[in-house]
Amino acid sequence: MTGYGRGSADGEHFSVSVDLKTVNNRFLDVHLRLSGELASLEPVIKRQISSRLSRGRVDVTINLEKTSQTAYELNRPLIAGYVHALREMQKEFSIAGELDINVLARLPGALQPARDGLSDDVVAGIERAVTEGLDELERMRTQEGEALRLEMADRIEKIDALVPIIENAAAGLVDAYRARLQKRIGELLSRNGPLVEIDPARLAQEVAFLSDRSDVSEEMVRLRSHLAQFREALDSTSETGKMLDFLLQELNREADTTLSKSTELSIKETALAIKQEVEKLREQVQNVE
Repeated sequence: MTGYGRGSADGEHFSVSVDLKTVNNRFLDVHLRLSGELASLEPVIKRQISSRLSRGRVDVTINLEKTSQTAYELNRPLIAGYVHALREMQKEFSIAGELDINVLARLPGALQPARDGLSDDVVAGIERAVTEGLDELERMRTQEGEALRLEMADRIEKIDALVPIIENAAAGLVDAYRARLQKRIGELLSRNGPLVEIDPARLAQEVAFLSDRSDVSEEMVRLRSHLAQFREALDSTSETGKMLDFLLQELNREADTTLSKSTELSIKETALAIKQEVEKLREQVQNVE
């Protein structure tokens, strides 16, 4: 689910701001943009975010400004390797000159903020800023979630209104099969001689066989049950994304079975309409936690 949140915190010697942006994703995928001195906090921040969010791609940017003097440490292996390479260059190509400290200072990574430079106050301030950003993000996601809930509830009602159409059409299938079978048998017999009387018992047996094969009453009962469970899940305050996704699979399964069982055009068209609504719901459910 999309959302945005911003948090900030100030201390005696620092100021920190946090930006959080989320977009739709089936799983939780956290991406942090941190300066090198904050790298050690990455696991802590990810745990803090995962305790509040369970789905979506989350992009987090943290900016830390220190108002006091910052301690730096030398990246000795990097500088030593660079100096050694320059000395080898001078020796091999007979190049005169001395090393310039300004060049070494501008070498990427030569000077780094001290890794132990994060005080407890700074760490606590970053956590407060992340919490504030998550609070704002969740408020925005809650508003979007309510709009999404209303839209999904409307689609569920559309599916519910399609079920009686299938049930009514299926109720008249027995008589339709009997009339169709009588007509077909009569046509076949008339081609080879006079029309003979049809055995009512055998006809009833064939009609019963065909109607049993195309009976979708169980599918409609299960479909109504899934719709009721879907409504309950929509009104739940717990995490329901996976449950809704499962129920959509079951709704689609009942629609597919109905399609395969029936040859009645109106039933097939209605089952296809249900599948279309389910597919639209599936796209929206990916946004639900």
